[in-house]
Amino acid sequence: MFDAALLPLQRRLLAPPARWLHRRGVAADWITLAGFVIGAAAFAAAATGAFGLALLGLGLNRLADGLDGAVARIAGPTDRGAFLDIALDFVFYALFPLGFAIHDPDANALAAAALVTSFVGTGSSFLAFSIIAGKRGLTAHDYPQKGIYYLGGLTEGAETIVFMALLCLLPGLFAPLAWAFAAACVVTTLTRWLAGWRSFG
Repeated sequence: MFDAALLPLQRRLLAPPARWLHRRGVAADWITLAGFVIGAAAFAAAATGAFGLALLGLGLNRLADGLDGAVARIAGPTDRGAFLDIALDFVFYALFPLGFAIHDPDANALAAAALVTSFVGTGSSFLAFSIIAGKRGLTAHDYPQKGIYYLGGLTEGAETIVFMALLCLLPGLFAPLAWAFAAACVVTTLTRWLAGWRSFG
């Protein structure tokens, strides 16, 4: 919901470190892969109850997610980079709540399952729209430099990051927070289905 408004600020902040990395020969794909490894470590931290480390891993993972795109815009974006970015992001989003379910299955497993299911809805509707939009040569006006068509919604990247940070800060409230965010993801999925129905009729 807020990604498009935050994007100019994000790009201004990330441009200097991106130029520094590019001058030293650091490829965007390597940043993407490193970010995913850090994200996997955040999952492991959540699973073992080290929620402070999980929060740190979340922050570094999201920082890498911004930096890889910033470096790619300098070096030249690639189809492989766009593929890796979205594919690894979706796995990370599913892994993170799984860590909380592993940590306390009695309290968290059902809510985590509902949350991951809601992520399937948002992710599949996002990608399905992107595929058809790409076939039709459409571009997203709010995200013209994205590697694929980026369809927004109620729960986008910024909202998901804030939500996951809250899970780390308030792990005892995982279940109610997860149910609430899953409901918001259902709204996002429904609006994307509606957008596809109207756009591709």
